[in-house]
Amino acid sequence: QSAKCGACGPGYATPLDAMKGKYCAREEIVYLPCIYRNTGIEKPDYLATVDVDPKSPRYCQVIHRLPMPNLKDELHHSGWNACSSCFGDATKRRNRLILPSLISSRIYVVDVGTDSRAPRIHKIVEPVELFWKGNVANPHTSHCLGSGDILISCLGDPSGNGKGGFILLDGETFEVKGNWENGEKVPPLGYDFWYQPRHNVLMSTEWGAPKVLADGFNPADVERGHYGRRINVWDWSTHTYLQAIDLGQGSIPLEIRFLHNPDAAEGFVGCALSGAVHRFYKTEKGDWAAEKVIEVPSKKVQGWLLPDMPGLITDILISLDDRFLYFSNWLHGDIRQYDISNTRKPKLVGQVFLGGSITKGGPVTVVEDKELQCQPEPFVIKGKRVPGGPQMIQLSLDGKRLYVTSSLYSGWDKQFYPDLVKEGSVMLQIDVDTERGGLKVNKNFLVDFGKEPDGPVLAHEIRYPGGDCTSDIWM
Repeated sequence: QSAKCGACGPGYATPLDAMKGKYCAREEIVYLPCIYRNTGIEKPDYLATVDVDPKSPRYCQVIHRLPMPNLKDELHHSGWNACSSCFGDATKRRNRLILPSLISSRIYVVDVGTDSRAPRIHKIVEPVELFWKGNVANPHTSHCLGSGDILISCLGDPSGNGKGGFILLDGETFEVKGNWENGEKVPPLGYDFWYQPRHNVLMSTEWGAPKVLADGFNPADVERGHYGRRINVWDWSTHTYLQAIDLGQGSIPLEIRFLHNPDAAEGFVGCALSGAVHRFYKTEKGDWAAEKVIEVPSKKVQGWLLPDMPGLITDILISLDDRFLYFSNWLHGDIRQYDISNTRKPKLVGQVFLGGSITKGGPVTVVEDKELQCQPEPFVIKGKRVPGGPQMIQLSLDGKRLYVTSSLYSGWDKQFYPDLVKEGSVMLQIDVDTERGGLKVNKNFLVDFGKEPDGPVLAHEIRYPGGDCTSDIWM
């Protein structure tokens, strides 16, 4: 799991060490939060451990389930107590998974060190701790820091209004220390973040006000300013809010990724509603700017919520060698791979359709399409027609396998893909051509979360026990 190099901490010395599998073989198990909120099944969310080792008799099976002690948490994204940011500290171990709950505002600390195949709950941070010590709620992204602390971004305040604040957890006791940010200025909305100490910067993004997005999406709320449009720039050492980069009304910038090379002063952000990927970068005068480098055109449709259907870019990631960018279009139903050797001119080199809202024979008719000649066929694997569209993605360290799940967030799943809520989500795996680029579905790989013991469930983000492309940050 961690480095076998004498006095090293968790993770890897460099992104390329991680990619070469210097200290660990291919992934054998993955962890996914599974959500019952909004499905009509009154059961707690749980953390599933899935066997992804092709040599195992339990390949593609859920081998363990850790139920939470509460209902309707909406587990969402997870992080670690320690990652490659503490590689130099031999006292640290990557043995706790941090599981924030998007709706209940609870944070679960899960022990994955004692038995990685059967995680157990180590500690629960109750919502009142976030409310009283930080005046924040709806925790989203968790990253460990080189200091040993854990930094978690939040979407709102305890009343459900938007607020882009952060909370710090002690990396040993998991007590809430208070806010990370200093000063009066805080962005109006929060979501994801990434930091780059060599450039003294933290970048955060914006989804929407929690009480507005909690039960579904109303396009009118975009006009009312309840959804995000900015990348927010913070001073890493003073924790102060410096600058907002406006990506335009209704863009909704979600996942943000710096290049993995810690010297790089650039990265990418995927915008859900505008269907654009922007490259952000440090300018010559030392502030930050962004330029649109990819655009997924909307399709003119009939039989859907709006006359124009955006791709809805919901997750993006970058391979550890900073060569390929991947993202999912949850509504159009495709995953794309771009060669980013030239970061200003990404080149589409791979694309695969895995469901989505525009498949043939469905309720939606495409009347004008700038990209496709005809509507894609429904996606069927192992005899199952897959509901929903590709959403969360995770790449193997060597860059050769891309794992995909289909649930975005239960309140939106229910609205956009009612069949997904009825049938449960899936996990799929795509084989990646890392030489020339190219994506191909592995037809032998299907984890069907519609067959879970307590009924169909919505599985979300994917984590590897030894760290991955979207959790580890190098100092």
